[in-house]
Amino acid sequence: MALKCNVKTLFSGRSLPYLIFIAGVLLLYGCKIKYSLSGASISPDVKTLSVQYFQNRANLVQANLSQSLTDALIDKCKAQTNLSMTSSIGDVNFEGEITDYNTRPLTVAADALAATNRFTISVRVKFTNAVQPEYNFEQTFSRYEDYSSELDLSAVEKELSDKIIELLIEDIFNKAFVNW
Repeated sequence: MALKCNVKTLFSGRSLPYLIFIAGVLLLYGCKIKYSLSGASISPDVKTLSVQYFQNRANLVQANLSQSLTDALIDKCKAQTNLSMTSSIGDVNFEGEITDYNTRPLTVAADALAATNRFTISVRVKFTNAVQPEYNFEQTFSRYEDYSSELDLSAVEKELSDKIIELLIEDIFNKAFVNW
């Protein structure tokens, strides 16, 4: 008994659904898919996370900045990962310090007075991944917001700090966990 098979018979209406099913099973069997709504790509071997308190070492110290930054990073990691927080050093660990907190004139008007000021916060972060050390990094992240020189910094400082912290945390989280 000879087995007759040609392309026309193979892709006929009856055998096509079987081929698609077999191809789908092989594809799913051979691929490991990691799904995440946040875009985070974390090894399943990483179970714990720790965030050390970020000390404020900037020349100008804002009282609650260290706590706000540390809490924001913890909140982001809790919301975007399934890792368990630990008070000791976790499988992945964040530590660092606030290195700069300043405001400077950005543009000068015709009367030689600042028209716009730039408010900047910089944070040095050391990220350690005990499971995948190739993802370790030590980097300074810096973000700024501009504001009118007609406004006093104290009037806009809280709002600008919150925006900058949000941007910094997004940058830090993406560097640590979103490996495109």
